[in-house]
Amino acid sequence: MRDYLVDLILRAMIALARAIPWRARVALVGWITARVIAPYAGYDRRIRDNLARVWPELPASEVARLVRAVPANAGRTLIEVYSGAEFVERAAGVRITGAGLAALEAAKARGQGAILLSGHFGNYDVARAVLGRRGMPVGALYQPWSNRRFDVHYRRIIGAISGPIFPRGRQGLVEMVRHLRAGGFVGILHDQRMEHGASLRFFGHDALTALSAAEMALRYDLLLVPVYGVRQPDGIGFDLVIEAPIPHATPEAMMQAANDSLEAMVRAHPEQWFWVHRRWGAPG
Repeated sequence: MRDYLVDLILRAMIALARAIPWRARVALVGWITARVIAPYAGYDRRIRDNLARVWPELPASEVARLVRAVPANAGRTLIEVYSGAEFVERAAGVRITGAGLAALEAAKARGQGAILLSGHFGNYDVARAVLGRRGMPVGALYQPWSNRRFDVHYRRIIGAISGPIFPRGRQGLVEMVRHLRAGGFVGILHDQRMEHGASLRFFGHDALTALSAAEMALRYDLLLVPVYGVRQPDGIGFDLVIEAPIPHATPEAMMQAANDSLEAMVRAHPEQWFWVHRRWGAPG
């Protein structure tokens, strides 16, 4: 019943929001997510638990701010992505920083694929929207939502930004490898707990981390590039940060570098990471 209600609220919110102007739309959905959906879904407590575990020195006032700001960013991201072509058009003009763009352009020119690594940070689909407009379409490996009703809608929308889309699982992995070997680009969010992953460090604590992205980069001679769509203080604009490719080494060393890269971004902009994830397992 809860999945049904959350799906109903999200779909109604999205339908209403898409009828109003962009700036108001993004702000409204952020507010509803922070003030209505997050408390109902139990996000507030999970954010507090995660912060208490790995960042206990944060002042209580900052924790209180993040309890509202984190789901607000998630809501803003959701409606931006759900705005489809309008989101792609608005993302086209973002500033690109970092040393990785030239490396991606060179890889494309020689027909070499690349894996773009990010987390549930800022708006993670900014990279796909921007690079797609620059002639480098980026497919996506994504974790299907536990709410299956909502997942159907979400997959259709993210596929419209850039494609193809590969759900996590055996068949999705086969299709993604075929795409990469043909010279395609794929975006992967690597910041969720994977029960069969390697125990690497994130915020000074063990965090089970999938090695598959690094293993594919080594096996098929692909670039492994951290990318971030960093939301600007106005809540509307973005910078696209494309970091230099992670040097090929062991899979563990490469994914630890990816964790370190994401941690640095989160420490700089803590309200932009989805602290709701059980990244370190259950509290305690």
